[in-house]
Amino acid sequence: MLNRGWRPGLAALAVFGVVSLAAVPGPASAAVRREGGEFAVSATADGIRDNQQWVLGMLNAEAAWSVTRGAGVTVAVIDSGVNPYVSDLAGSVVTGPDYTGVTTNPASKDWGIHGTWMASLIAGHGHDGGLSGVIGIAPEARILSVRVIPDRQDPHYGQYEREAETVIQQSLADGIDYAVTHGARVISMSIGYSAPSGTVREALQKAYDRGVVVIASAGNSGGPADSDRGGGAPESFPANYPGVISVGAVNSSGAVAGFSSDNLSVQVAAPGVSVPAQGRDGQYWWVSGTSPACALVAGVAALIKSKYPGLAPDLVASALTSTTTDRPAGGYDSQVGFGIVDAAAALARAGELAGARTTEAGLKATGRYRGVLPQAPVRSRGPGQLVLFGLLALTCLALSAAAGTLLVVLRRSPGRADR
Repeated sequence: MLNRGWRPGLAALAVFGVVSLAAVPGPASAAVRREGGEFAVSATADGIRDNQQWVLGMLNAEAAWSVTRGAGVTVAVIDSGVNPYVSDLAGSVVTGPDYTGVTTNPASKDWGIHGTWMASLIAGHGHDGGLSGVIGIAPEARILSVRVIPDRQDPHYGQYEREAETVIQQSLADGIDYAVTHGARVISMSIGYSAPSGTVREALQKAYDRGVVVIASAGNSGGPADSDRGGGAPESFPANYPGVISVGAVNSSGAVAGFSSDNLSVQVAAPGVSVPAQGRDGQYWWVSGTSPACALVAGVAALIKSKYPGLAPDLVASALTSTTTDRPAGGYDSQVGFGIVDAAAALARAGELAGARTTEAGLKATGRYRGVLPQAPVRSRGPGQLVLFGLLALTCLALSAAAGTLLVVLRRSPGRADR
């Protein structure tokens, strides 16, 4: 997760946990990157799809693909930028504005590192006919790249760090607004800020009102330091804003990752340890953190919005949280939320919820008001009906007049005295 650095006057995010990287099978570079508290190791393309199978299997993605692969949905990746030319994303990326305030050239090797990883996990479609490379959870979705934070390797990162906090938060709000007004149905934010912002919260409310599903990484503040805080990690925004689906990370066995933040913002979990992704350099990396977990869940949300585009964000969240696997004892805990996301089950549940909402909307037209059905609307009368009603009215008037005359005659007749 890319995070906004600490500065005086703001709550600080805890030091990120160290992630142990498994050995990479096959030839691999020894280069290791530290990216905003997350770790990645480069690997060759050989066998990368095989190494991805545990991720797809844990999320039950292939079963979901028999229903939809995400066509027609745009996912906004609000991050450090996405390289649209890498093989597994070619043709699927639209580049939006850069709100960072720095002038790093997109051609730089230090531009869009983190964002490209995340985009590949959401909408990677592989290459060579889709048989090689990384395949995302929603391989037919489109990516809208909105850059709001530079990578830590960016030569201008120091300049970004010195910007006023209000400017930093405004850039995030602007990025959210841009995504909403340019057709995003899902927003993925693998980023973290140590303090909330009214401006960002307002932007998120607008997104929610427009039916946009927002996913964010819970943070990488787990590990031994949790014991000093009584088991709770510090708040991280945007994960902690209302309406945002916060995602924690698990490893290949389903156990919570040691770095994954432990707090009550967490709603669901997804793979986040040594997850294969494509980098901006076109190479393949195994990345770890709550960032990849967030991106994978954003891909599942894209599948749901592809099949049920009108489903409200709260119902998408319900579909995700009510169908999880490996649910913790008691149904919820602050490390994995309600459990690990199951794409196929969530998609099926979304269909049920979409039907329920449609039925509910239909019932409103015939709903009871204080127990009484509303009157049927009055239909317009045709000319024939008007003539008939006119004749009936005249007949009634004539009968009324005759009755009145008879009553007068009876009143004037002399009565007989009783004897």
